[in-house]
This record gives sequence, C-alpha cells and structure tokens, in this order.
Amino acid sequence: MTGTRRSFFTGLVAVGGASYLKSAAASTRQLAPMLAAVAGGESYWSLVKEQFPLRRGVVPMNAANLCPSPRVVAERVFELTRNLDADVSHQNREKFVGTLDESRRKVAEHLGVNAEEIALVRNTSEANNTINHGVPLKPGDEVVLWDQNHPTNNVAWDVRAARFGFTVRRGKVPRSPKDPGEILKLFADSITPQTRVLALTHVSNTSGIKLPARELCEMARRRGIYSHLDGAQSWGVLNVNLREIGCDSYSGSAHKWLMGPKEAGVLYVRKERIPELWAHTVAPGWGNKVETEAKGARKFETLGQRDDACLAAVGTAIDFHKMIGPERIEARVMELAAALKAGLAKVRGTDIITPMDPRLSAGVVIIHFSSADAKKVYDTIYAKHGIAGSAGLRLCTHIYNTMEDVELAVRAVAEAAG
Repeated sequence: MTGTRRSFFTGLVAVGGASYLKSAAASTRQLAPMLAAVAGGESYWSLVKEQFPLRRGVVPMNAANLCPSPRVVAERVFELTRNLDADVSHQNREKFVGTLDESRRKVAEHLGVNAEEIALVRNTSEANNTINHGVPLKPGDEVVLWDQNHPTNNVAWDVRAARFGFTVRRGKVPRSPKDPGEILKLFADSITPQTRVLALTHVSNTSGIKLPARELCEMARRRGIYSHLDGAQSWGVLNVNLREIGCDSYSGSAHKWLMGPKEAGVLYVRKERIPELWAHTVAPGWGNKVETEAKGARKFETLGQRDDACLAAVGTAIDFHKMIGPERIEARVMELAAALKAGLAKVRGTDIITPMDPRLSAGVVIIHFSSADAKKVYDTIYAKHGIAGSAGLRLCTHIYNTMEDVELAVRAVAEAAG
C-alpha cells in the first residue's frame, strides 16, 4: 500500500467521538481524487478493491447473499458504536436524528424518489413482509407472484392467504426466455379482473433472470393493480430509478450489493400509496392515534430501539457509491458477469442457467453441472482458491473483484468439476 493510501486509512481510524459524524463523508471526498487520478481499466478497479478489508487469499463472489463493506463504511459503524457505548445519554444520542434524516435523504436521491417515501428498515425480508401485511386484501382477491420470488415475497403471501382467504397465483418464466416481451406477456396472461397485487423479484437469486420491471409495473398501474418489487439483487448493482420504474413499493438490503452496514435495509412506498398501507409494528414514535403521526413512510420504521450507528452508515455507503458512480458500477458488474459466464460456458460439464443476454440478467450467475456435485465444487473452490460463492453453484462478482479474480474462478471451477 502506498504512503498516500496508508495515510488515508490511518486518518480514518484516528478520528473519534462526535466529530466522526462528518468525517466519513470528508474521507470519501479525500478518496475521490485518488480514484480520479487513476487512468482507468484494471488499475482503477484494483485501487477500488484496496478500499475493502479483504483477507489475503479470499475472493468474495457472494454478493447475492452478503457483501463486504468498504473501510469507510465499517469504520463509521465502529466509531459511532464506540461513541454510543461511551455515552448512552439521550443528549448524546440526539445527534442521530439528523444522521438518520441524512441517510433517508441520500437513499431517496440514490433511488430517484423523495425522502418522505423512504423507510429505513432491517432488511429486504422485513420490507417485503411490511407490504405483505400492509396491503388490504379480502377473500376473492388475487395476488400474482413470480415462482422465482424470494420466500419473503413468495411463501409469505401463502401464509397470509391461508389466514385471510385471498388467492395466490404464480407466473412461471421459461428457463431461457427469448426477450423481455415474452416475460411481459406471461405475466399479462396471469392477471385476472380479481388481481389486486403484482409482487415480483427484480432479479432472481435462483436463476439470475432480470425481469422487465418498468414494463411490468406500467402494466399493473394501467389495470389498477398494486405493484411491489423486491430489489434485493438490484439495489446497489443496477442504476435503479424508482420513479422511472413506476412501482408502488420497493425493498432492498444494505448488506448485499450496496456494500453497506449489516441489518439495514430500505422500503420505498410511493407517496400516494402510503395512507392505504397498514404498518405491522407500532412502537414509540407512532403517536396516540390509529392514524400514524409519523411523516410519510416513516410509519413503517417505528420498530423500537434501533442500531443508530448502522443506520447512519447507510448514508456513508451511498456516498461511496456516488463517488464511483451508479452507472459505472452497473457497467463494471455487467462486464465482470459477462466475462464470468463466457469463461464458465467453456468448462466441460457446466450449464449456465443465467441468460447471457444483458437485458435479461444482472450480476447473479448460476451454474449447474452435468455430473459434478455442486456442493463439492462450492467447497473445493473455497478451500483451494478462497473463492467464496454460494452452494448451488452461484457466483456473483462486484466492484471489489478484478478480471484476475474472474479468471481464477473459471480455472477453479474447471479444476473442481473435472
């Protein structure tokens, strides 16, 4: 590590107490010129990788489940936690009112919406269940899902239907869809006059297929149907603008592609839809009336005592993304995913489940094997090469990966599957 980079990180650790509330953003501004000074290409992304405290020999390719945070995010959490432990008084904690407002504002800007439409929750699962419990439904109503939805946006609807008597229908996307239009028609054909909710996953964690979200949400709005989008595999990797997508609500986790703090997430609800949704938890901050006194989407985050340091660091994670650029991040992830799929497609006995077409995929790459045991491949590539994927096999590259990492992953899979 160069002297400039070392001094940058030393400065991060040295800052403590309340002054650290502003230091993370300042440190990000210090880092920006360093990155800008690098011409580009792999040298640029190698410098980006240095911003993560990765153990030597470990190659994280598990973004669909959990991402490392850059040092600037981790240090913000650590320092603010130490500050809280040193003084748990209400007076000391008062400063977090402003930092949470700042996090909401930054998340809203990142997603192209207003801060009043943003709730900071614990993760995608909680956000999905907030919508599941919040939309008013009755016997005879229908909810249309994608059979590849995450369980919290899939089975959770079955559980609620068993209690309240509405019907759940599932659309099934072909393994190799020809184009986004084919997917759109499939869901259009699944909708009936009784359909009240269209709840979908933006990018599947089991196939890597990306749905044409804007077109699907537009179709739902034309028919007066509530549209919810699970963005666990899109927030932080795709350049998402929710106003352009047009969904009524959206969920995401900071600990995945956003590379933010753990146990923090987002729930966006379009302003016009907020009054009709019921919150699943009522805690301090709600008020004394049936109708919430909280402002906008904040009625969905009255969850009792929160980890204020974690929530403050969500804004820091947004700063880190903004410094690199959402468009640049998406382009880089798509570049790495394309290279990974192309390399793995040449390995004998592998079957790439995820579409090669970038219109139908994002950063999730799913591989099946004709004869090799996927669990064995998963364990072997980590034990021998430090490649941390997911059993199945699922590999997901991010901006802390390099093309050298991709080449290593292809060689490791070929060796383990051979």
